[in-house]
Amino acid sequence: MGQERLLDVGQPLGDLIRSGSVGSIILFGPPGTGKTTIARIIAQHTEAVFEPFSAVLNGVADVRKLIARARERRQFEDRDTLVFVDEIHRFNKAQQDAFLPHVEDGTVQLVGATTENPSFEVIPALLSRCRVFRLGHLTVDALDGLVDRA
Repeated sequence: MGQERLLDVGQPLGDLIRSGSVGSIILFGPPGTGKTTIARIIAQHTEAVFEPFSAVLNGVADVRKLIARARERRQFEDRDTLVFVDEIHRFNKAQQDAFLPHVEDGTVQLVGATTENPSFEVIPALLSRCRVFRLGHLTVDALDGLVDRA
């Protein structure tokens, strides 16, 4: 609820999720608009393993460990790995460069979440391999609907 212009049938992100072929994306929008929830929905719908990664706390060595797990998972379990990077705008260049070849070759599916314009914060090589979806503020009607459902 609240992001129907992206998630409804016939809308870009919703159709990608339903097709099971989302690829790597960046979710850009204000806090509290559902970026993390959408990433979890993508992982669940595509049966990928959800791997959270902190742009603030994790470094390049952690990227290497995560990639090794993703490769083993694909080889032995035939499962994909969705890496969720909250606050991707806080990734440094070395972290972004470390992810790039693995996003390119499909070892991992990257879903980045940011409140900052990714055009200014994500390196062009990584940005060019991701689709960017802009989430809007939740409306009063959407919030009322969420409260009613709860």
